[in-house]
Amino acid sequence: MSKPSVLVSRRLPAAVEAKLSDGYDVVFNRNDRPMSADQFRDALANFDAVVPTGTDRIDARAFDVPRLRTRIIANYGVGFSHIDLACTERQAITVTNTPDVLSECTADLAMMMMLMVARRAGDGERELRAGAWDGGRPTHLVGTKVSGKVLGIVGFGRIGQEMARRAHFGFGMEIVVYNRSRVPEEVLARFGARQAESLDALLPQCDFVSLHCPGGPENRHLMNGVRLSLMKPDAYLINTARGEVVNETALAQALMFDTIGGAALDVFEREPAIDPMLAQCDNLVMLPHLGSATRETREAMGMRVIENLDAFFRGEMPRDLVAGPGPKLHVLPRIV
Repeated sequence: MSKPSVLVSRRLPAAVEAKLSDGYDVVFNRNDRPMSADQFRDALANFDAVVPTGTDRIDARAFDVPRLRTRIIANYGVGFSHIDLACTERQAITVTNTPDVLSECTADLAMMMMLMVARRAGDGERELRAGAWDGGRPTHLVGTKVSGKVLGIVGFGRIGQEMARRAHFGFGMEIVVYNRSRVPEEVLARFGARQAESLDALLPQCDFVSLHCPGGPENRHLMNGVRLSLMKPDAYLINTARGEVVNETALAQALMFDTIGGAALDVFEREPAIDPMLAQCDNLVMLPHLGSATRETREAMGMRVIENLDAFFRGEMPRDLVAGPGPKLHVLPRIV
């Protein structure tokens, strides 16, 4: 029996590519550049499975083919707002993702970015590289203390809880949570956390706000101009979730007019394009979507993709089902 055919949209860690090639007839996108809608349309028509990443966009144009061959889209990443689930439902395509394995490393990065923006690390590095440092002085690059401050966490799933663990036990921060559903008291108690009744109620209380919620239409521009105005004038916003959660134009204006203290972004609305207004903001730390970028995590994500593919092609329910399978697909509930 021939092996199922798989198209992989970007290069993966070597160990993952080797294992995937053992079990499947794989074609890798060896130029490692983003694929177009036309290329995805061709892939969906000619491969049994497609493995995209979070930076790919598989919208309605990609599904506009006379006969689809693909039966599973095994996403390499947690978020799946870049995949048109309405189209996968109509075409009875199963969609999976790779949760759990990147929670710790994404929380590590969020904590690092919070420290960077609070202590003006980006400013300091730029000054050094430009050869502009003329020695220490009492008023030089004065930042904000992190220890003991109030951290608001928006979205209290796996990554949000890992962020709370680091902030509370490592830096003695007080944790306030906003989550669309009620968080069990025993979960809040693990981190000395309390839950705000609404996002609008949470924002004025916090010195730092860290976003860990899903993207998608329901959370698009969750942080808009009105919500940014509810933050303290010296508070900081950190986003390692999805780019569309923040209205970047409103954020740039808030940063330029100093209505908030600063921000740190690992994700962007139109990746890899960056809003030129953001690039002008000195009180902003920006990283190129590095949340899961450790060798251990990227390999574990790839192995989770393979696990989902293996289960699907054995006729079993994939472990990390997002949508499907069956005559009537369902989308699983998501936190925030």
